[in-house]
Amino acid sequence: MKRFVLLLICLVLGALSAPVLAQGPRPPARLPGPLPTHADKVYVTGVPATDPRKIDLYLPAADGKVHPVVIFTHGSAWLANNGRDDAQVLAEVLNPLGYGVAGVAVRTSAQARFPGQVFDIKAAIRWLRAHAREYALDGARIGIVGESSGGWTAAMAALTGDFGPFEGRLGNPKESSRVQAAIAFYPPTDFTRMDEWALEPCRPQAKTPWERAFCHAASMSPESRLLGCAPAACADKAQFADPIRFISADDPPLMVIHGAADPVVPHAQGEMLYHALARACRTATFVNLPVAGHGPWHGMLTEPKLGYGATIQQTTPADCGATAPVPVTMGWPVLVEFLNAHLKR
Repeated sequence: MKRFVLLLICLVLGALSAPVLAQGPRPPARLPGPLPTHADKVYVTGVPATDPRKIDLYLPAADGKVHPVVIFTHGSAWLANNGRDDAQVLAEVLNPLGYGVAGVAVRTSAQARFPGQVFDIKAAIRWLRAHAREYALDGARIGIVGESSGGWTAAMAALTGDFGPFEGRLGNPKESSRVQAAIAFYPPTDFTRMDEWALEPCRPQAKTPWERAFCHAASMSPESRLLGCAPAACADKAQFADPIRFISADDPPLMVIHGAADPVVPHAQGEMLYHALARACRTATFVNLPVAGHGPWHGMLTEPKLGYGATIQQTTPADCGATAPVPVTMGWPVLVEFLNAHLKR
């Protein structure tokens, strides 16, 4: 675990100290999975083909039916246009089950301040609805999955569907931006409380960069870069970036998956989102992985060591409150059963 944490710190520091280029840090090697059926679809109207806001579509075999579609958006601390990365991992599992998958990239914090990233994901949702018939997709059954900052994007999309201030003007305004289900892997939520719950204490006056790596309140943290100010200095804006603030009676079912040993996004961030949904009597699920760190999200579904001791809590409007956690065997069925319950009808 110590080696994993040190490696993670090096990666985070590399991303934070390197110049933020238009396309972000160099992407990792591509994981196994199918190639996109349709790649590089620009989902924003009136922009050049070089615009980073693109969709990769992975479609199931044609069978004369329309299929639900699940968006995937990767995390990067809002520093890279890598949202489409790993969508093929999801597609390899979901395509044979009759789902389309859409890998979606949004702008970085260097390209747009918050709420630009929310404008982007909503434009992508509306684009999918506008083109659903063309690709044999069901515009009434759209889910979203995201990890880390992409998990925040997924939660924001799920809890602010058709909410005027977050809609933007990026195309297909007649279409709805609502999703019907969402899964957020280790999402940041309340930026003002990241350091409060961090496993690694923040030491802003430390001399070495690695000792300052987890200072989310610092002026150059990923959250501060996204907001354009340190969270404490613009608490109103930070609150507006917290998906918990927007929980309402018509929210779609939302699953949160978080590792208790996460050294980057404190476990309490995802847990707070779940409990807020439970208090609001919404349909929500929380999967706790006691030994897992900050991902990798797909490893949480495939590596037994990361799923060791996993528990699950679920609540519905009928329950109206968080239920007690029960043991669960972590794996793809946990994710698939949630999507089937809310997108297959």
